Amino acid sequence: MTAANDMSEAKEPVSFATTVEGEKIKLSDTNSSEQLPASLKETGREFDVTESDLLEAKHLAATFTLDKTIAMMKKVHKQHASDPNFPIEIINHIDEFLGHEADLVANPQKYEHLIEEMKIEAALMTNNSPYTEVRAVVDNHDDPSLPVSTIRAWGIGVLFAICISSINSFFDIRLPAVSISGTVVQLLAYPFGTFLARVLPDKGITLFGVRHSLNPGPFNKKEHMLITIMASVAKSVPYTNYIAWIQVLPQYFGQEWARSIAYQLLIGLSTNFIGYGLAGICRRFLVYPAFCVWPTSLVTIALNSAFHDKELEKTTIEGPFKTRWTVSRMKYFCWLCGAMFAYFWLPNYLCGALTYFSWMTWISPQNVHLASITGGQTGLGLNPLPSLDWNVFALDPLMVPFFSTFNYFFGAFLSMFVIIGLYYTNTYYTAYLPINSNRPFDHFGHIYKVRSIVDDNGLFDAKKYEAYSPPYLAASNVVVYTFFFALYAATVTYAALYHRLEIKLGLNELWQRAKFTMRRLRSKNARGEESTEEDVDLLDVHNRLMRAYPEVPQWWYMTCLAFAIAVGMVGVSLWPTNTTPFVVLYGIALCLVFVVPIGIIAGMTGVEVTLNVIAEFIGGVWMEGNAIGMCFFKSYGYVTCAHAIAFSSDLKLAHYVKIPPRFTFCAQMVPTLVSTLISVAIMQYQTRIENVCTPDAPFRFLCPGVNTFFTAAVFWGTVGPRKIWGVGGQYSMTLLGFPFGFLAVMLFWYLNKKWPKSVILRNVHPVVMMSGALNWAPLNLAYMWPAVPVGAFSWLFVKKRYLAFWSKYNYVTSAAFGCGIAISGVVTFFAVQLWGFQVNWWGNDVLNTGCDAEGTCTLLNLTDGEYFGPRLGEFS
Repeated sequence: MTAANDMSEAKEPVSFATTVEGEKIKLSDTNSSEQLPASLKETGREFDVTESDLLEAKHLAATFTLDKTIAMMKKVHKQHASDPNFPIEIINHIDEFLGHEADLVANPQKYEHLIEEMKIEAALMTNNSPYTEVRAVVDNHDDPSLPVSTIRAWGIGVLFAICISSINSFFDIRLPAVSISGTVVQLLAYPFGTFLARVLPDKGITLFGVRHSLNPGPFNKKEHMLITIMASVAKSVPYTNYIAWIQVLPQYFGQEWARSIAYQLLIGLSTNFIGYGLAGICRRFLVYPAFCVWPTSLVTIALNSAFHDKELEKTTIEGPFKTRWTVSRMKYFCWLCGAMFAYFWLPNYLCGALTYFSWMTWISPQNVHLASITGGQTGLGLNPLPSLDWNVFALDPLMVPFFSTFNYFFGAFLSMFVIIGLYYTNTYYTAYLPINSNRPFDHFGHIYKVRSIVDDNGLFDAKKYEAYSPPYLAASNVVVYTFFFALYAATVTYAALYHRLEIKLGLNELWQRAKFTMRRLRSKNARGEESTEEDVDLLDVHNRLMRAYPEVPQWWYMTCLAFAIAVGMVGVSLWPTNTTPFVVLYGIALCLVFVVPIGIIAGMTGVEVTLNVIAEFIGGVWMEGNAIGMCFFKSYGYVTCAHAIAFSSDLKLAHYVKIPPRFTFCAQMVPTLVSTLISVAIMQYQTRIENVCTPDAPFRFLCPGVNTFFTAAVFWGTVGPRKIWGVGGQYSMTLLGFPFGFLAVMLFWYLNKKWPKSVILRNVHPVVMMSGALNWAPLNLAYMWPAVPVGAFSWLFVKKRYLAFWSKYNYVTSAAFGCGIAISGVVTFFAVQLWGFQVNWWGNDVLNTGCDAEGTCTLLNLTDGEYFGPRLGEFS
């Protein structure tokens, strides 16, 4: 990869300057000692902004006309009226302001105070992000002269991409898995970068008028973030590796031809690159809009700021419980990371009872009712203190907004009563099974033996099936599938009702670009035409700052998409997969329906909806009896959208840090290629390890993910959804989830329209609530409840009362905990677990005692030879 300092011409640093429709206001000269009126301070409290932000906004507001302010507020109201991240007090002020529009224009003197307040609020939203969590970590000015795509950044980035891909690929089949997160790479990249900045000489070459030096100056935050993006891309294993695993190994389908390196490379490259083309299209919907906050990106930026923004570390701030804090974010991160590194040895190795703190089941380990309701392993986890392990939290309560955390938990809590109802009424024979499990069962209550219903080629054998058993689901799994169906209908409905304006603007912008491209193709002289395109979200300061850099042409993304389609079709068609090559286009079609709604929800809430179940459902109907064919439908249907969302998140990360988009594109492409090659090479070695993916496997290479994938392949592909969800099928009633999801969103939309000022309704998110209901089987409330009090303390108490403290330390705390856990887990594995060293005492042994741990808690029991459900010969 050719390194460069910038792809655009050198520009003056943008030092606290704000440009609004051609007006450039210098804000660095404002008088910080200026006194603020009480009304303005109240506005600051409602917006959660600092006094310096208010002073800057006051000077910028003086340049606004009344007409411009009215136009801006109309746009703000349209975009944020139903946005739970946006302060409802500000929406109320805007309602009052716009309600007097005619009188305002006719008698501005009468409303002088209201107009001044609205101008300042408009200036606050123009000069910075309207969201507190974004302002806390994202800078609202930029220095385009900082070197980004440097030789050292690419050297470090590719090196770490190779390392993280190798480790994650090698240990992906281990139980428990060992993985390196992007946070760890971000932590290690800083000393590497600063070391090279000290020792490398300032020598280089000049290409196309740009000098490329080994040492262009101090290691900066943009280089650091470019490396982090490379690591984030490289950390994942190609999803199609699972297909190759179940094809190759004899205990699965034993298809030796699937060992072909070319075959594995083609399908791996296809699924890894196919999301990029759609991520490029989705920039207008998921990256540019300010309301797409992408909470998961803010933790990464917070850690980056802790390393590089030294000026922000010099102030003393007030913290909770009358404390005063002067410690820098870097020191704070190091102390907290070290503390979590040391503590995680307890739940991870020395005292596993701290992870599943099911203290009520320890009172009576064989009590079925107690274990089913309160158990943390195969029970429902209804426990006020279920865990003392940060690593079990289903959501990071410091990272995602509190309304997301609470909606997520509340959805799981409400659905718990449905599970209890199914279980205690023995609906679908669930009383014969554990209440909370993700495994399929036969009519004897045992784990379903999928090989009992397939022939030697892995295809469905009707006679074997009729002689064995239909598959059955635990009560929790029945609820999970019901809410999966509801979630897909709710996601599309929610986007159509709540975000149709943003989707319309994005589609219009795409159309404008398409027309411009066609005009440019027809005319050689396209100079000046691009300026006629419709601007997107000009109110957002980050969009304006990013206009300093050339955008990635759409044809780059389309070329990537065409490449992924081509290699995918070749891989599927040249080998005996018994699958149509048009399965690749199916994945794209499914993604086009869901990617924008799912992306908007993920960008606003930090909760992502996955398409794996609907992809399995459609693929199973289309390729009934063919497990491998269904797997390809599932892979392309699920991965295409998942990768598009992940790549959009990386684009937003670069957008916040002001990395030129073309550098970001390259930083995604190269590590993706590198990681695909490495993952395939490692799999080539691992598939030849004796007894791999069996109970006798060495190094605990038991392949839990591969086994789950194989079970799903046979369940959805071999048996097929027609037998389970078709007319007269065992679980056909769960399809009522589709209309339920639609009606639930419609209901909340109607209630919001009827009571638009209701704080409670404003913070209810039906899609996130339904997502919480998906965490059952095998997770439970023990994974969700602990995040609620932590999130409430951070977002409702600390943020509201100690904004400066929260802004400085909240996301750094999240990054420190995640980094400490990741490093501790890796060290623990290589230091003791790899060599078989165990600590045998009650704190670890209690996890393996009782019916909760054994998964044998069932309300009803069968005698020897007895089975439940239809009699043999009554099902087919």
